[in-house]
Amino acid sequence: MTRPIMGIADPPRRNIAPGEQVITLTMKGAEHMRWGMIPVGRVNARGRPVMETIVNARSETVFDKSAFADVKRAIVPVEGWYEWTGEKRRKQPWRISRKDRELLYFAAIYDVWDGPGGVQVPQVATITCAPSADVREIHHRMGVILDEDQLDPWLSADDEKAKALMQPYPDGRLSVEKADDVDWNAP
Repeated sequence: MTRPIMGIADPPRRNIAPGEQVITLTMKGAEHMRWGMIPVGRVNARGRPVMETIVNARSETVFDKSAFADVKRAIVPVEGWYEWTGEKRRKQPWRISRKDRELLYFAAIYDVWDGPGGVQVPQVATITCAPSADVREIHHRMGVILDEDQLDPWLSADDEKAKALMQPYPDGRLSVEKADDVDWNAP
């Protein structure tokens, strides 16, 4: 089932990978952005270029690192996400969603990469934090999940108020279930 979000309807997809387009909410509205930020022109604390594509930014440092200077805040709405545990080639997929099956809203940052030939690529990275008790057994980090009443403050508040929102999702509100039944090739 496709859930339109602010006028954008994507076909259902599973296991969205870095580099793919995701619906992203900003102060300007909803648009598709590339998941993963190309850090061209960004430097680390030692003044060296950041070389890897940034898919997730740590909540503890997102407002302090020079690699994230001048980015703006965004939200990535999802129905859920997957994590894998276990040994290579024998990994167990886990499906994580809200117990009430409503949308999850990941806190994110975005910017626009100016590519060769004048190409502009809107790009987004989600923000992670320590896991809630629901997720702790399968992963050491999780996305910062916002409640609906936190969406506007996340997008528009000053950095100090936004920092206060970057907390693990409250315990007991997420469903974590084995995902053996997923047809990864289905749309």
